[in-house]
Parts: sequence; C-alpha cells; structure tokens
Amino acid sequence: MHVLFEEDGAFKTGAILTDNDTSLQVEAVSGKRSKIKATSVLLRFASPTPGELLERATPLAGEIEAEFLWECATDGEFAFADFAADYYGHAPSAVEATALLLALHAAPVYFHRKGRGRFRKAPADILQAALAGLEKKRQQALAIERMSQALAESTLPPEFVPMLDQLLYRPDRNRPETKALEAACAQTGQSALALLARCGAIRSPHAFHLRRFLSEQFPRGTGFPDIEPPAPPATLPLADAPAFSIDDAATTEIDDAFSLARLPGVGWRVGIHIAAPGLSIAPASPLDAIARERLSTVYMPGDKITMLPDAVVEQFTLAAGRACPAVSLYLTVDEEFAIVGHDSCIERVRIAANLRHHDLEPLFNAQTLADGLGEFEYSAELKTLWQLACACEERRGKANSAASFVDYNFSIVGDLTDAESCHVDISQRPRGSPLDKLVAELMIVANSLWGGLLAEQRIPAIYRAQSAGKVRMTTQPAPHDGLGVPQYAWMSSPLRRYVDLVNQRQLIACLNDDAPPFAAKGGRNQELFAVVRDFDIAYAAYAEFQRGMERYWSLRWLQQEDCRSIDASMRRDGSARLDGLPLVQRVPSAPELPAGARIRLSIERIDLLTLELGCRWLETLAADGAAPEEEEELIADAGEAEAIVAMAEENPPAEAVLDEEAAAGAGEAADPSEPASAADTAGADAKRLAASDAPLVALG
Repeated sequence: MHVLFEEDGAFKTGAILTDNDTSLQVEAVSGKRSKIKATSVLLRFASPTPGELLERATPLAGEIEAEFLWECATDGEFAFADFAADYYGHAPSAVEATALLLALHAAPVYFHRKGRGRFRKAPADILQAALAGLEKKRQQALAIERMSQALAESTLPPEFVPMLDQLLYRPDRNRPETKALEAACAQTGQSALALLARCGAIRSPHAFHLRRFLSEQFPRGTGFPDIEPPAPPATLPLADAPAFSIDDAATTEIDDAFSLARLPGVGWRVGIHIAAPGLSIAPASPLDAIARERLSTVYMPGDKITMLPDAVVEQFTLAAGRACPAVSLYLTVDEEFAIVGHDSCIERVRIAANLRHHDLEPLFNAQTLADGLGEFEYSAELKTLWQLACACEERRGKANSAASFVDYNFSIVGDLTDAESCHVDISQRPRGSPLDKLVAELMIVANSLWGGLLAEQRIPAIYRAQSAGKVRMTTQPAPHDGLGVPQYAWMSSPLRRYVDLVNQRQLIACLNDDAPPFAAKGGRNQELFAVVRDFDIAYAAYAEFQRGMERYWSLRWLQQEDCRSIDASMRRDGSARLDGLPLVQRVPSAPELPAGARIRLSIERIDLLTLELGCRWLETLAADGAAPEEEEELIADAGEAEAIVAMAEENPPAEAVLDEEAAAGAGEAADPSEPASAADTAGADAKRLAASDAPLVALG
C-alpha cells in the first residue's frame, strides 16, 4: 500500500513500511525513509507505484478548467476525494483523485483551502474581484513587456514622460515603468541612466544634474510666494562715517561693509557693519519660514538660488548710495593696531561705495604693498585695515597658511537653459591675498566678539567650535582652535545664511535689552537645536551639489578645449590633481610615485552624465618645483586641513557655499557675504581637501 501526503507545503508519495494509529513510516522513491503523521496522509492507494502517481496526475490536472470546477462545486466545505467522485461521476482512481487535488490546489482564486485536502469555493463577489486583479496583472505584464521592448529599441514609452523625475531620481520598484526599465537594462546590458539618455529622456547632462538637486532639495520649485518685503526701520540713528564694501563683481547679497575714522591721539575708530534683515524679518513670520526652509543661498557656477527673495535682498543689501540699516561693531584701535575697546549698536550706515575685487586687486596686492601703495580711492583706508588685519592674525597666533591655495573661478557665457552651448572659462586666483586677509580677519573679529557678548549675557546662539581637528555646530560657546578664538558665532552673512539671521536676531535683542527670540531656558531651545541639525544637513547637500556642478563644468572645459592630455600632481592617497582644474582623479595606470610628483595624463573618456573621467598615465615629468596645488596635498595634519576649511567660510566664492572658516588659512577667512561669481572663489579647494584627504563632513 502507498500514500499521498503533504509535507512542507508539497505533495509527496511513498510506500508504507509501518502503519500505526497516529503515524506511518514510509519510503520515498529515492529510498529515503521518513516518519509522517497520519493526519498528513491525503490518499491511500495500491496502484500505480508512488513514482508514477504524480507523474501521471500532473498532466491530467492541467486539462481541468478551474472555472468549470467552480461551477460544479457546491457551497460549503468539501474534501477533494468526495468532489472527485462528483466530478468524474464514478469512484475516482488514485490518479484521477490526485489530478483533481492538484487542480484545486493550483486555483487559489477559485478555491480557498480549509485544511489538508479540504476546500471551499470562493464567493462570487470575491472571485470577481480576484479575477479582475489577475486581469490587471496580466495587462500590466503586457505593458511592461511593451515598454521594455520600446526602451530596448531606443524609444521612450509615452508612460515615461510625466514621471521622468521619479524614474531618474526616486525610482519606485513597485511601479510597472520601473520594472520595464529594469527589464530593458537587463536585456541591453546598459545602466538605467544610459538607457534613458539614449531614449531622449534627458535633455542635457547639465539639466539632469540640476534637476536631480532641485527634485531633492526644492521639490516645490525655487520660486518664492508673493510676499510683501518688510520695510527697514526708518528711525535708526545715522552713523557718522561713510562705509564701503569689498565684494566680488557678481555679489548681490552684500552683507558687510567697513568704515574708518581717525581718533586724534588714540588711533582709529574702525566700523564693521553687517546688513540687518533681522530687524524686520520676525521669527515665525512667512518670510522667516521661507528662510528657515532654505537655510542658505545655493551657489553653482553661473547661477545661484537665493535664501531670500530678490525684493527682500534689495531692501537690506548694503548697496552704494543708500543709508542702510546695519548692526555695527566699532573697534577702537591704537597706533600699534591693538584693539583697546569696542562697542556695538544698531544704526543706519551711509554706503559710499561698493568696491569690487577685480578693480582693487591690480592696485592692492602683496606686490603693490611691498613697493609702496600708490594713490587711488580708498587706498589709505584699505592699507590701514590691512595692517589691522595682519595684527589681528598675529594675535590669534594662526599664521596664514592659505596663501598657497588656489581658488577656481568659473565664468559661464551663454544661456544656462542650453548649457551645452555655453562657453566656460576657468581661472585661478591664489588665496590669501591682502584683500582676502583684510575681510577675513575683520569678520573673525566681529563674529568672535559678538559671540562672546551673547555668551556673557547668557543668550543662546549657534556657534562654530573646533577641537581635535573637528569643526561642529553647537548652541554652547566653545573655543575654535583653528581660528585661535575663544568662541565663534556666524553673524556676518544674514542675507544668505539662516544661522547668521538667527544669531543676528539674538544679538539685536541683546543690544536693545529685549527678550531674545530664543530664551536661555525653555522649549524654544529645542527649535534652536533643530535649526542646527537642519542647517548641517542642508549645507552639506548644497556644498556637495556645488562640487558636482564644478566637476561638470571642469569636464565640459576639457571637452571644449579638446584636451587630449593634461599635466597633474600626485597626491598622498595615490590620486592626482589636474593642473588648472578643481579635479582630483584616480589613475590606476600610474606607477607608485611620491606626493607632489608631476605626471602627464592622457584623457581617454569623459561622461558628463556620470561625471566620470577616464585618464591614463603617459609619463612622469622631471621635477621642476611643486605646483601651487601640490602644497595643499602635503598637509599632514587633519586639524590643519580643518582650519583651512574654516578659513574659506568667511569668503565664499562668488558662486560657492563654502565653510566660512577658511580664507585666512588657519581658521576663518574672507568675507562670508561674498556670494560668488566664481563658483569656487572661497575655499573650494580647502573644502575638497577636507572631503577627500581627511574624514571631515561638509561643514568641517
């Protein structure tokens, strides 16, 4: 005697060796013996043999129509053997009964299992719903096959058009379009990105990279709601001395300006004036909500996405020819350029001029200072402020190590909506110029002193702290070792950075003796922590996007100039920095060389979609002195790298959102207000160094 039984969800057969009341010992066709429970047995039979039963029943089951079975079945629960007798009209053979069992088991839509060998026909309404679902899946499978075939033939299916962003940046593997794309990729052996590009789904590589960033960070678009810009207060006292700003040519968010007045018998009264949107943008107001969501201006070569609407920026930017509201720090400086006193106030400042780097640098640089500065507008003021900056740097005990660093300035000529037709120029500007130092050091003084004032008054603020080579944001005052200051709070860029705007409102409350928006104790401190967290995340994402766009335009430059080969400098980690470009590239074909070694590379492949650059080593060049970029790679101390990152933050390039600590070379540097017309003007290299050579995050 043989048995058909169910084990682990499968039907099996075997010859009975021992039959007890509750269990049986059976031998399978393979010879394996096993003990099974009596309740697992579905059918006992004498013929055919165990090996033939399922073999003969399976094709017979395939001939049975599930729909006809459902029509034949009665309501209520039934055993398959009983139903087999009704279906065949006679006592079924073992093969017939098994065939019916297999047919019932294979039609779960029509028959629901109620136990071993027992079933119940599905209710009519449930059956119809299930059949509709099956038909939907069948149609979906046909659609997937059709779309997949179209993609393989380089044709974009019409279903893909309205959901290209999702397919490119946030694919949902449950959607049929994504399944079709995956199937087409498997069929063609291409990546999804390459396949979609071949089908015309990507307008241009530039549009692809920009759209990816916008879909992640600005899903509702970059436009601003229609909000009436707040009017600056008109009753503020007017400062005595006129002020001037120093910015890049493309800067529109002019956050800072300087004034200088002689104090007979003492020295000078130096004014550091910061634009004051915090006077009119109230916490939790609609305009504050916009700034809170964006958290920073986003910079990229040739363009930017401002934190505040243009109309608001226009109201508060320190534009020449106007009396602008400002938070001012006045330094009393003696003849030896020591700061012997300081005070702060809120006032209106007459902006006499907006000086620009490209106009000043030919006249005011290290060489002209060494030769004796010539006469030009504001030459005396600039020289005095530079001397003060040098004294401040010396007192901080942080020598300028950024002078050997290079900023890369991107000039994009053309319409960015058709980026492929634009012309890109990439120029270099050594960091650590007298103008850089002038702005950087005065910003460090202001941010450090104002941070100290809030700390003394126990008013919460957002600080930048550095210890053991790690820069972090904190709500508690702490030393910044890279800058050599006891505390440092961003306050000098309130038009382009939300942290600065928050800190400025705290400072304004302190100066007016009002209750600050964020109290020393209370639930709103949690909101301050949230600002720190969200800013860290957003600032890192913006900086990463900027680096990606810089890489895109660098690769475009290589194509534009038809570069077949290029010289480079080896770095400590075995990669190479290409001359004249902010590109660091792995070169597996290069021999093992020391850091600073000069090599020549062959440009083999450029992919603007993946931003990949393929290079091959051609030769090692004779040593002729380290290139400016090489010195960056020779920095061995992670803390020093962090300090350089810090120094760039005060002078973000005309088109770069960079950490504000880095233009002076050891701590914070040039003016954060500089928005950027050279997507890499302020510390992009330091940023890249920190990202590649040390385990540093985007904010340091």
